[in-house]
Amino acid sequence: MPKVVIIGAGIVGTSLADELTARGWTDLTVVDRGPLFATGGSTSHAPGLVFQTNPSKTMSAFARYTVEKFRALDHPGGWAFNPVGGLEVATTPERLADLHRKAGWAQSWGIEGRLVTPAECVRLHPLIDRDRVLGGFHTPDDGLAKALRAAEAQALRARARGATFRPHTEVLGILDDGARVTGVRTADGDLDADVVVCAAGFWGAHLARQVGLTLPLVPMAHQYARTGQIAELVGRNTELAEAGLPILRHQDQDLYFREHVDRLGIGSYSHRPMPVDMDTLSADTAGEPMPSMMPFTEEDFAPAWTAAADLLPALHDSKIEEAFNGIFSFTPDGFSIMGEHRELPGFWVAEAVWVTHSAGVAKATAEWIVDGTPSIDTHECDLYRFEDVARSPKFVMQTSSQAFVEVYDIIHPHQYRSALRGLRTSPFHARHTELGAYFYEGGGWERPAWFESNAQLAQRLFDDGLAVPHREGWAARFWSPISVAEAHWTREHVAMYDMTPLTRYEVAGPGAAAFLQEMTTNNVDKSVGSVTYTLLLDHDGGIRSDLTVARMAPQTFQVGANSPMDFDWLSRHKPADVTLRDITGGTCCVGVWGPSARDVVAPLCPDDLSHEGFKYFRALHTHLDAIPVTMMRVSYVGELGWEIYASAEYGAALWDLLADAGAAHGIIPAGRLAFNSLRIEKGYRSWGTDMTTEHRPAAAGLEFAVRLDKQAEFVGKAALRDAPPPASVLRSIVFDDPDAAVLGKEPVSVGEHCVGYVTSAGYSPTLGRTVAYAWLPAGVRPGDPVTVAYRGATHTAAVHAEPVVDPGMSRIKR
Repeated sequence: MPKVVIIGAGIVGTSLADELTARGWTDLTVVDRGPLFATGGSTSHAPGLVFQTNPSKTMSAFARYTVEKFRALDHPGGWAFNPVGGLEVATTPERLADLHRKAGWAQSWGIEGRLVTPAECVRLHPLIDRDRVLGGFHTPDDGLAKALRAAEAQALRARARGATFRPHTEVLGILDDGARVTGVRTADGDLDADVVVCAAGFWGAHLARQVGLTLPLVPMAHQYARTGQIAELVGRNTELAEAGLPILRHQDQDLYFREHVDRLGIGSYSHRPMPVDMDTLSADTAGEPMPSMMPFTEEDFAPAWTAAADLLPALHDSKIEEAFNGIFSFTPDGFSIMGEHRELPGFWVAEAVWVTHSAGVAKATAEWIVDGTPSIDTHECDLYRFEDVARSPKFVMQTSSQAFVEVYDIIHPHQYRSALRGLRTSPFHARHTELGAYFYEGGGWERPAWFESNAQLAQRLFDDGLAVPHREGWAARFWSPISVAEAHWTREHVAMYDMTPLTRYEVAGPGAAAFLQEMTTNNVDKSVGSVTYTLLLDHDGGIRSDLTVARMAPQTFQVGANSPMDFDWLSRHKPADVTLRDITGGTCCVGVWGPSARDVVAPLCPDDLSHEGFKYFRALHTHLDAIPVTMMRVSYVGELGWEIYASAEYGAALWDLLADAGAAHGIIPAGRLAFNSLRIEKGYRSWGTDMTTEHRPAAAGLEFAVRLDKQAEFVGKAALRDAPPPASVLRSIVFDDPDAAVLGKEPVSVGEHCVGYVTSAGYSPTLGRTVAYAWLPAGVRPGDPVTVAYRGATHTAAVHAEPVVDPGMSRIKR
C-alpha cells in the first residue's frame, strides 16, 4: 500500500485524507504546522459560504459535491452544513440581467434556482430594503459550511480507517531520491512517503518552490467584519442553529452577508487588493489570533459599511464589533491549482481551494492519484495550464490582483484582461495594427478579432444584401458586424488569418512514430508529407486534446496542439529516444483560405499546388518566392487553402508577400470571430469548449479520428472498446430568429425540460442564422425543435445535421 503524506490539515487536507482512505489508501499521515483542527490557516476563519452556481461547469460540480458531502457529515458539536439557501440581489439593471444569465448556468449544470421579485427577496431576507432591489436569484440548496467541523468530521473518518494526524509538525523540506518523491523532512524527523500532497493553503507556493515548482497564486487579505447585536435578528436563531436566513450576496457593492445568531457577518471585496508578503508574514500578523489574520484596516471598510447599511437599514442602529483582514489565495484566472509535479513524480498539489469547492477538489485529486484520471474534467484547474509568461512573478501578482478586484464583477465571456497586454505577438502584429485590428488575448498572444480596414467592404456587402444580425447591449460587446463580412468574404473569395498562436511541437527521434502511435487515436505512421487529425485520450477514453500531426521526415513530426497541458501529457509518457520541443515562438503561420486561395499562392510557388499535385491533408516543404515555408493543406474554416508556416524571421515578409499577391484577387485580413463562425458552421470542434475529458470521441462526433484496428495499444483504447453508447452527444443547432444570439453555457430545453447546454456559437453568414453546438440527449435527432434561454429571453432552434455547410467537402477538395 502506498505511503501518503498530506501537508496541511485544513479543509482541503482533511477532505483529501477522507477521500483517499475511503479508497483504501490508509497508510496516510496528515501534518500541519498548527494545532488540530483550527490550524491557523484560511479554513480557521473562513465564513463558509457555499454558492454552487458558477460559470465553470467543473467548479459548480465541485461545489455540488461539497454540499452533498458536508450535509451528510456527523460532528458531535453540531451541523457541518446548514442549508439556509443563497440569495443574490440586483440593484442595477445590469446585475438583474446577469442574474438571468446566472439562472441559466444553474439550469445548465442541474442546480435548483429561481429568479425572484423584490417582494420575494424581502420575504426571504426581511432585513433587505425593498426599494433598493430590482430582483434576485434564490438557490435553496446553497448554504453555510462550518469549515472546522467539516474538517474535523472528515479527519475522524480518515483516522478511523487508519490515518494519522500530526499537529505542530512543520514541513521543512521535501525529500526525493533523484527520480521521485520519498518523503518530507520535519523538525521531528523524516516521514517516508510514496506520495506527498501539498495542501498547505497560501503557504503552498513557498513549499512548492523548494522542489522547483511555481504555483501561480497570491495570498490576499480580505476583509470580514461582525456587527453588534441586530434588534431584528434577536430571537430568530439559536446558538446551535446560528443562522436561518439565506446567505446574501450584494455583488453590485462587492459584499456578502451571513448571520451569526443575532449578529451579521459582512465580507467585502470592495477594497484595494492587499497582497501579503510571506517574508514579513510573522511580523505582520503578530498579535492577531492566528497567522492567517492581519489587522483590520478600518479606512478600507468604510465605503463597504455605508453600502451595507443602504441595503440593510437595520445596520444603521449597529456597528462593527469584531473585524479582521483574513488571508486566502487568489490565482490569475480564479481557478484552483491541482496536479502532479512533472519533474518530481509523487509530489502533488491541491492549492488555492476555497471551502466552497473543497470536497469536490479533494475527490477529484484522490481519483487522480489512485485511479490515474479524475471522473470530472479538471483542465481549468490543471497545474500545467499556465503558459511560461503566466508563471512570472509580475504576471502572477498583477493578474491575481485583477482577479480579486473583479471577483464580483459582471464579466463578459469575451472580455479579456487589460493588464500585461502585448507580451506575445506574431511577426504580423505591426501590420495588424496598421490595419486597425481589434485584439483580444489568448494564451498570452494578441489575436485579431476583426479588422477595421474591412469596414468599407462590410458596408458594401451589407448594402448589396448580405444579412447581418441586429445586436445591441450584451450581445454586441466585443463583437463587430465586420466579422460577418470577413467570414462571408472567406467563403466567396479569399482571406488571410494569423494562425501563429496555434501551439506547435516538434516530436523527433527514432521512436517518434511509435510514440505518437501509442499516444494518439488515429494512424499517424504514414508517409512523409502526411497530415493526420487525431486525439489524445486519458486512460478512461476521455478527450484530453485534439491534434494535427504532420510527418515532416521519417523521424520528425510537427504536432499542432492546444495548450501547455498537451506538452505536459506528452512529456510524461515519451521514451528516451524521443525529443519534444515547443517550436511555437520561433515560427509563424498564415492561413490562406477561400475559393481564390490557389490563384493567390500558386504563382509564388515552384511546386505543383493543384488538387492532384498537392492533395488534402498533405504537407510540403517548399518556397513562396524566396521564403522557405512549410505548407499544410488543411482548413479549419472549411475552404480551399493552406496553413503556411515559416521561421519567425520571415514573418513580416511572408505577410506582405501574400497580401501583395492577393491584392488582385481581393484578399483581406480576417479575424478570429470570422474564423470561429466558419469552423462552427463547418462542424469543427474546439477542445476545452465543445468537448473535454468528460466526453469520449463517439459522443463528441469524432469517431472518425479513432482507429481501433491499428496495432498500437494507444492510451484509452481499452476504455473505448468497452464503452457503452453515449447518453449525450454534441449536436449542431440552428436558431430560427436571424437576430438570435447566444454566447455559450446557456441551457437547452426540449419541451419544458432542460436537457443540455450550449458550448459555443457563431453567426453563420452562409445561413444567415446563429449556429451553436450543444450537448443533448442521444435521442434528440436532426430536425427536432429545442429552446435556449438567453439572459431572460427564449430562442427557438432546431437540431441540424452536420456539417451545416458543405457536407460533401466540395469546397475544400477542389
